[in-house]
Amino acid sequence: MRIMRFLATALSVLTILLCLGIAVAEPLTLGEGLKLVTENGRLVRIAAQDEEIAKDDALMARASLFPNVNASLNQTSLAYQPQAIFGNLVAPTSDRNFLAYSINVQQTLYDFKRTASRYAAARKAADTRAFDTRKIRNLAAIDFALAYYDLLEVEKLAVLAAMEVERLQSHLKDTQNLYAEGVTTKNNLLQAEVRLSDAGQRLIGAKNLRAINASRINNALMRPLTTEVAAMDVIRLDLAYPETDLEKAWEVSLKERPEIRIAEETLKVLDLEEQAKKAEFYPKLFVRGSYDYTENHYEVNDGNWKAMIGIDVNLFSGGNIKAEVARFEHQKAKLREEKEKLTDNIKLEVQRNLLDMATTRQKIAVMKDALQQAEENLRINRMRYREGVGTATEVLDAVTLIMVAETNYYRAIYDLGRAEAAAIYSQGRDLSAVYK
Repeated sequence: MRIMRFLATALSVLTILLCLGIAVAEPLTLGEGLKLVTENGRLVRIAAQDEEIAKDDALMARASLFPNVNASLNQTSLAYQPQAIFGNLVAPTSDRNFLAYSINVQQTLYDFKRTASRYAAARKAADTRAFDTRKIRNLAAIDFALAYYDLLEVEKLAVLAAMEVERLQSHLKDTQNLYAEGVTTKNNLLQAEVRLSDAGQRLIGAKNLRAINASRINNALMRPLTTEVAAMDVIRLDLAYPETDLEKAWEVSLKERPEIRIAEETLKVLDLEEQAKKAEFYPKLFVRGSYDYTENHYEVNDGNWKAMIGIDVNLFSGGNIKAEVARFEHQKAKLREEKEKLTDNIKLEVQRNLLDMATTRQKIAVMKDALQQAEENLRINRMRYREGVGTATEVLDAVTLIMVAETNYYRAIYDLGRAEAAAIYSQGRDLSAVYK
């Protein structure tokens, strides 16, 4: 059954492309496009690089936990040999040219979790970047899905425009036959020609709009803009991918939306950074060891070892640390308010998308009946006109009416697809997995 459905869809795509005079391309399903965009899209690549940068920042912060090792090597040449005066005696104290080198190691023993908090904050920031990458991936997915449905819609509208041209051509042929028999007037013939010309212009506009929407798809897929796109129609009225119960949908969205997780993780980052900043009020205990060598024939020992344990404390910084701690408190208060606002916006977005789905389904049911009535109306008026009972205006009105009914019906169909994709996105679900 699935294979037959795929073949039927592929055949309909082929028919649409041939009707529009477009070269046949390899069919592109929504799932395939979403996979390409979410794995290889430009925005996703940029976000992935930001994620790698955050991981590097965490490694940089971790470096402070390890000993700091420094070494130096130098060769000195003096213009005058260093000498000292001892009474009437002048004695050299160093060579004019000498080699010197040193190596020293310093390790922080305890700093009231200043370094550890900064490292934890950096790691948490890297985790936050991972959620940001997920958010960017979801945004790229919904943008592509909406563009895909837009392409399907304009293709269908272009086919409808071509069908309108065919109907008007048929009416023009009937009018020409009736005019040749002397049954109708020249005015009806001219009216049919004008309406046919107008429909032809709309068909040209629909083809151009289709080309623009195809370019949007190619741009998202990082392909040449002029590459032919054969979109596969994926609309099915019996699908129910998103959660439709409002309370459950809210619960799912607040749990799954990466924006909420980003706000929560950012609050944790600020807490850790504040803890690290507060630690600067307290002393830092460290140990240092070194070895220094200076080539000097006038000293007993050229090299010497040194070990030191010490405390480093900031006695006064002009209130800088206190101000930064207060700044973190204000940042956290601001972020909490932003999170509450974000929660309200997400719930409103979910509710709107579910209402759009329900409303669109109702429209489809109503418009389906209207479409059947418009088809029957056109059939009757054509028959009456050919028999010389009806008028040309009635046929033209019937053609216009069925065009309006078809347009409204198929627009509602693709509105449902867009509303469904938006509902899935607003609930934080992975579109590429849903439409796989």
